[in-house]
Formats: sequence, C-alpha cells, structure tokens
Amino acid sequence: MSDDIVRGQASRRKNIIQRESSGKKLIDQSHIRLFCITAFFFLFFVGIGCRLIEIMVLHHSDDNALVSVPASSADDQTLEDLSAPLKLARNDIVDRNGLVLATSLSTESLFANPRDIPDADEAAVRISKTFPELDAKDLARKLKRDADFVWIKRNLTPKQQHAANNLGIPGLYFQSEQKRIYPYGNLLSHVVGFVGIDNKGLAGIERYFDERLRDTKEQKEPLKLSLDLRVQNIVHEEVKQGMEAFNAIGATGIVLDLHSGEVLAMANLPDFDANEPGNAPDNARFNRASSGTYEMGSTFKTFTTAMALDYGVANLNDSYDATHPIEYSHFTIRDEHAQNRWLTIPEIYTYSSNIGTVRMAMDIGTERQQQFLRKVGLMDPLKIELPAVALPHYPSDWREINTMTIAYGHGMSVTPLHLVRAFASVINGGLLEPLTLVKDGNSDKGEWPRVISEKTSRQMRRLMRMVVEYGTGKKADVPGYRVGGKTGTAEKVADGGGYSRHANLALFLSTFPVDDPKYIVLVMIDEPHGNKSTYGFATAGWIAAPIVGNIISRMAPMYGIRPVFDVPEDAVNQYWVNNANQRFLHAVSY
Repeated sequence: MSDDIVRGQASRRKNIIQRESSGKKLIDQSHIRLFCITAFFFLFFVGIGCRLIEIMVLHHSDDNALVSVPASSADDQTLEDLSAPLKLARNDIVDRNGLVLATSLSTESLFANPRDIPDADEAAVRISKTFPELDAKDLARKLKRDADFVWIKRNLTPKQQHAANNLGIPGLYFQSEQKRIYPYGNLLSHVVGFVGIDNKGLAGIERYFDERLRDTKEQKEPLKLSLDLRVQNIVHEEVKQGMEAFNAIGATGIVLDLHSGEVLAMANLPDFDANEPGNAPDNARFNRASSGTYEMGSTFKTFTTAMALDYGVANLNDSYDATHPIEYSHFTIRDEHAQNRWLTIPEIYTYSSNIGTVRMAMDIGTERQQQFLRKVGLMDPLKIELPAVALPHYPSDWREINTMTIAYGHGMSVTPLHLVRAFASVINGGLLEPLTLVKDGNSDKGEWPRVISEKTSRQMRRLMRMVVEYGTGKKADVPGYRVGGKTGTAEKVADGGGYSRHANLALFLSTFPVDDPKYIVLVMIDEPHGNKSTYGFATAGWIAAPIVGNIISRMAPMYGIRPVFDVPEDAVNQYWVNNANQRFLHAVSY
C-alpha cells in the first residue's frame, strides 16, 4: 500500500513537471511570435515613414525646381530641363500711402508625367470632369505624348488642388509657383498693368519696371507709385458715372500734383480686371491717357492765348474782330457761342471764340506757333513710366490753314498726358515739369525749363477763373475752391475723312485753387450723347465740366484744402456787370 502511494506521487510529480515544461515552451513560443510581429510592424512603419519623408521633403524639393516655365513652351519641357529654384516672383507695388496694388502669392499648379499614367483616355475624362474648362480630347492627346512633363492647370485654388488630389491618378503632381494678385481688380488696371503666366510684365508699370520688380535680391522694398488710391477711386467713380449717364464709348480722368509733377490718379474706361486680362477685349486694355491721341478742341486756345501774351503780340487791352465768320478757301471758321462783335482777349478766351483765337494766331505766325507748341512739349515724345506713349500727330507740311485750325485745337492730335503737362506749364508759374508715376520720381531731375513768364502764367490763371465764373465752364465751379479751367469740344475725324457732326470729344481741363494752384484735373468723355439733364447738348460745358466739379468737391476736403469765401470775387462780378469794355482787366493784375 505504501509502495503504491509512493509510485502515485512520483507519477503526479512527473506529470506536473511535463506540464510545466510544456507551458514554458508555449510561453517562449508566444514571446517569439510577439517579438516577430512587433518587429514586422516596426519595420513596416519605419518604411512608411521613410517613404513619407522622401515624398514630402526630397521629392517636394525636387518639384520646387520646376518653376519659371513659360506658358508658350511648357508642354515641351522635361523634368530634367526644369531646374530653376523657387523664389519670390516679383516685388510688391504700392500706392503713395503704402497700400498694396500688386503682390505675389504662392499657389500650386497641376502637371502630369505621361509616362506614369496607365490610361491616358480615362485620366483625361476624369480630369476634365474636375476642371470643366479643359477639353478631354485635347487633354488625352497631351497625356499620350512621349514626354515626361505636361502642364494640366496653373495656379490652382486650394479647393481645386484638393479636388485634383482626390482624383488619385498616378502620374499627376503639384508644383509650387507664384501668382500675381491685384487686390483692386480693374481700378488701376491701365496704370499698374499685368503679368503673363510666367510672371513677366506685359503692360503698364509691371512691364516698364519688369527688371526692377524681378530683382528680389537687390530691390527688397516695394515699388511706391505716385498714385493715391483714394483719389483714383474718386476719379474712377465719377468718370464711370459720366460715361454711363451720357452713353459714351470711353472716358479718361487724370489728377496731377502741380508742385511735384506726380500723377495722383489716372482712370480709363472701359477697363478690365488685371487678374484676368485675357478675358478683356482689346479696347478695354487700351490706355486712352497715354496711347490715345485726340484733337483736343478749345483747350488749345489756352496755348494760343498764352503765346500771344508772352510773345507780346497782344495784351489784355487788345481786341479782335469776331463780328463775322472767317472764310478761307473752302473753309469757314465760325463761333459756337457767337457774340458777333469785337472781343477783348479775356472775352475771346472766356467765350471760347474760334474767330478771335484764329486772328490772334495769324498775328503770332506759323513759326512762333510751332516753336511754342514744341517748347511746351506738344510736338515731342512724352517721358513717363509707361511702356507705350503715343507720339503727337501734326502736319508735316504746316500751312497757314493749319496755323489757323491748330490755334483752336483742330488738325493736331496729342495724348491726354501731353495736354496735362503742357497745361501745367502755363499755370504753375511757367515751368515745364516732367510727369511721373513714381513717388518722389522727380526729386533728381534738376531744373525745369521755363516756357512762359510768371506774369503770363498769372494772367492765364485769372482768365481760366473767368471761364468758370462767366464762360463755358460754369458747371465745374465748386463754391469756395476757386476753380479755373478751359472747356474743349472737338468733332472727331470720320472714317471717310472730314469731321463727324455726331461724334465728338468733350473734355474739361481745370486747376484749383486758381490763385495758388495745387492740382490739375482733366476729364475727357469720348462720344457722349446728350440727355434730358443736358437738354440734348453733348458739349464739354454740359458733359465734362460737372464731372470735374464733382471730383474737386470730393478730393479737396480730403487733402485739407479749406474753402475760401472772400469779397474780391464779388467785386469782380460787379466789375463784369458795369464795365463792358474793360472787364477782366483789374482781375488779372494781382
């Protein structure tokens, strides 16, 4: 019995030892499996991490080399050819107060490596559904090329980039680029201009200063223009309203600082969105202020009168016979606002008499007329920071009849900028100032040449005030701001030759305050049509003059110019009423 117990106990101990050994083996095996699984996942995630680093860092760095690809040759590029490093595309452009007018933002562009795309037709269909503006057949043709680089779409929005990424098509890649942004759209499109898809300047300031704006290493500061965004907005609004109200085909507005020659505003209509210049018709991209030449009508009487006074041909006491129209060969020169009597020099200018002005010009003579017009810059190229400024047009064979018609603004065409510069020289004390679109752009241009005496300049300013007080520019008057100026209404040359009675140019050229001039304002409306408010008239006094008055009334307070209401002008009014033969004379003697 005792032996059986001993053998049983021994057997149990043996079974226990066997079970313990078997369990230990199972635990060891579990540890090994767990280690292997852990090691596998560790290596798996390490591999994924390395691949992500390669894609996000190394591959992205390689992609960044694919910048500055011209749109015209982009489809012919290869990955090996595109090795330029990514850098800031262009410097900013700002207005005189530092407000950004043009800047560059980073964007992503979509391109494909056709060799990596398994099914070009299917890929083209899917891509065109995401980007409906792309043609599937044309895209499929590109994706079947024997090439390793094809642009799909440049400068994607974040939403477009997300949609393209979600396509999951092998062979599609993103490329970091720079896109030029114009925050104010069409407000300054003709002046600031725009760039192409490759960020090269194509128009306006962008083109003129293309090299400087591209030099991001040397030129770190933004390019500061003379334009004042506030004034630009005022001018744009007013000329747009005028153009629409009179159903015109175009309009231009310019504001110039007389003391610096800096252009504060230059608006042209029709205009276009500088962010989408390719969508604009050719006439919308046309800069009327610098590239358009026009016969400026009676505004040229300013120069005829100034040269007569400055040459000593006439003085303010002299009169000319404006009783009857002038007959010359088969031409007849008559007055729009005929007085049918002898007129003094101030009356000729105030009533805008063609007859009196022609008689003055004949006393001046052709040679001196040409000398003066060249002296004030109306016969030479205009220098300003724009890539395209039209040349003046005048007769190569300058005959007597040309002397007569050019005296009152027919037979010679200039740009609005030419006109503004010449007008400035007449009223700023007699100095011919260079125009500039850059802040402090005239600081190193030396002495301005004198074209008339200070006395003549003072006399002309007073005559300009008379035009607004008593003449054709009454609707430009803004109480307290002493506006002076000159109207101009010119019939446009017809397609078949001669002049059209139904297509004219209406402009008003003004300065204020006339006794201490600070600014010039020009408004030009192209082919306006009279309406009920103008009693059907489409002349400058009805069309352009009120727009100038609106601009001055809005910008003068903004620049801190206080209105002045004084007695001397009342005395002038009384003098006008009481002294028919000697009117104006005391008013120009200050």
